[in-house]
Amino acid sequence: MTETTVLPEDSTLLNTVIFAGFVLVTLFVVYRVSSQRTSSDYFAAGGRFTGAQNGIALSGDFLSAASFLGIAGAIAVHGYDGFLYSIGFLVAWLVNLLLIAERVRNTGRFTMGDVLSFRMRQRPVRAAAAVSTLAITFVYLIAQMAGAGGLVALLLGVHSTGGQAIVIAVVGLVMMAYVLIGGMKGTTWVQIIKATMLLLAVALITIFLFGKFGYDFTALLTEAAANNPNGRDILGPGLLYGGSDLEHLDFLSLSLALVLGVGGLPHVLMRFYTVPNAREARRSVVWATWSMAGFYLCTLVIGFGAAALVGSEAIVNAPGGENSAAPLLAYEIGGTVMLGVISAVAFATILAVVAGLTLTASASFAHDIYANVLRRGKTDSDQTVKVARMTALVIGGISILGGILVNGQNIAFLVGLAFAFAASANLSTLLFALFWRRFNTTGTLWGIYGGLGACLLLVVFSPVVSGAPEAILPDVDFAFFPLKNPGIVSIPLSFLFAIIGTFVGKERPDPERLDEMEVRSLTGIGSRGA
Repeated sequence: MTETTVLPEDSTLLNTVIFAGFVLVTLFVVYRVSSQRTSSDYFAAGGRFTGAQNGIALSGDFLSAASFLGIAGAIAVHGYDGFLYSIGFLVAWLVNLLLIAERVRNTGRFTMGDVLSFRMRQRPVRAAAAVSTLAITFVYLIAQMAGAGGLVALLLGVHSTGGQAIVIAVVGLVMMAYVLIGGMKGTTWVQIIKATMLLLAVALITIFLFGKFGYDFTALLTEAAANNPNGRDILGPGLLYGGSDLEHLDFLSLSLALVLGVGGLPHVLMRFYTVPNAREARRSVVWATWSMAGFYLCTLVIGFGAAALVGSEAIVNAPGGENSAAPLLAYEIGGTVMLGVISAVAFATILAVVAGLTLTASASFAHDIYANVLRRGKTDSDQTVKVARMTALVIGGISILGGILVNGQNIAFLVGLAFAFAASANLSTLLFALFWRRFNTTGTLWGIYGGLGACLLLVVFSPVVSGAPEAILPDVDFAFFPLKNPGIVSIPLSFLFAIIGTFVGKERPDPERLDEMEVRSLTGIGSRGA
């Protein structure tokens, strides 16, 4: 293939048909399995999923289009250093497995606010937890919606701004249909279907690749090095992050955000409530970890395979840049049909992730703010679900508008920012609430708002927003923070704020509530479904 390779025009119709078929099939599944008699059904599927089912759904919720297209492209162009993203994402699940999954499942019911407010003053802590959840999911959601526009330009040949805006709107409408019709149960089945498709797709491509090189991985790597301008340097570290000390520090900051951010992502935490007990919550993390381990190992083969068969320069020069690696490789080894399947998987990935994010944000607002802050717990299940559905419509509309506005901007920054927000605001308060008996309401509020504020401030005054050619505002310069990701500063600050706030606050935790939370988190006695 030449360096000007683009996706074939005759694939557009097939891509559209396969994608439309996926949407119709999954909407039918969502309609058939939907059961929303109570708020527990809508928010947590009644806790009726097994650990294996929820684990596959967790992997579907977490593996976004960036994981599929972005990592494969990064490996194809930058080699070993591109694979470091995969390692960071995978290691992050150890935090959930060892520290969070079981205790969160035993302590809460629907949202992260349930855990944080268990032994604190309910209203301010739930409000803070909801603000954190909405901020993180909104940034993550906009990134996914805007990513839909970029994928359309690559896979369907829609290059006009208006055309991409229409597709972003269509993705948003389908997403809202999933959430409104199916709730958590329907959305979970969409995640399971999508994860299965994604895992099968990368496994097929991996097998085909090995077949082309006689099942000799060394031959594949040799050819990949030959078709990359950096030669054999792509097989070792330092190509992407081996520059100045500042670049090393920036990579360390990003890695810290990725590894610690997963433990604070609201849509991941919410999935622990869809299983009947803590044992199944742990099993779901194990299933998710093994599923994603297999996926990321396949991306290693796919990335180097794309470099070997397509060529790094052809990938960089194609529409979509590095993101085009997997589709171009699919066309190279399987023709238009394989390209159509990969296109459908890519779109399914976006739809499933944004549906899970929308459900999380609407549940947090309805359960934490409306039911417990505004109505002080004096509301019925039907009204709470109604508010959640209305919130989903509002969030969907805002995310469509936000995705259109930032389409073409630095989308990777938005995803990294969501992880930095999650690690900065949620992880410190969750861990302290679960493990530190002295922790109190003031510490919770300082940790959440301090972490969010520090993260936002550092990003606004970083090269990502201004002062650099690739910045969101390249023509102005008000940056004073040199790193592109604030995690290395904002995450320790959130822990520090939480500790200071705890000792500044005058209230003492209720000993009875402390004991109850400790027993419940460790044993599950008294929790829903125990």
